[in-house]
Amino acid sequence: MLEQWLTGPIASYLHIPFLLVILVALEAILSADNAVALASIAQGLSTPQQQRRALNIGLVAAYGLRVALIFTATWVEQFWQVELLGAGYLLWLVWCYYQSPEDENHHHQTFKFDSLWQAIPILAFTDLAFSLDSVTTAIAVADQTWLIVVGGTIGVVALRFLAGVFLGWLQEYPRLEEAGYLAVALVGIRLLIHAVLPQMVPPEWLMVSLIVLVFAWGFSERVD
Repeated sequence: MLEQWLTGPIASYLHIPFLLVILVALEAILSADNAVALASIAQGLSTPQQQRRALNIGLVAAYGLRVALIFTATWVEQFWQVELLGAGYLLWLVWCYYQSPEDENHHHQTFKFDSLWQAIPILAFTDLAFSLDSVTTAIAVADQTWLIVVGGTIGVVALRFLAGVFLGWLQEYPRLEEAGYLAVALVGIRLLIHAVLPQMVPPEWLMVSLIVLVFAWGFSERVD
């Protein structure tokens, strides 16, 4: 009876919504470190209005890059150099964070922008580097391009919301920004291993567990 239900017409109707839920959940899990990085970059602008506007425009550009990546993913996967560049970019962000000067509260100030348009390319390409990992994961779950695009669309909207929330949280939790960059380093190292030694790539569950632990530490101290 159960086997008939799982293979019958009801299952075929539930298959696509179930996959969509999985894709959105994956985007949400894999976007926390991305959102912190984007919020940190946006902090390089002087006013909250500029920060929000940069996130809005930057993520519109990032969405276009994500869709292009989805449609060319099969081709991109043939070139390990693309993942190597993405890994190098993410690790460069981490290096910039730890090499940047500290303020009076011992917080690093990674980027400082003179104008909105200086921040937008950094925001867009940061999301693209993260997308190399999330799009590959999405393709492993679903083989229907339109479904991956819908999941990616919802993911970008959720990312914009998360980045806005993290802008506020970065002021409340002094460890959160560093936790975000430690998570960025984990993603960058995983991409690097995938490009150079694909047989040695750590499993997704291990990466998610490490990122959860890093963020638990990031939220462990709050400014009163």
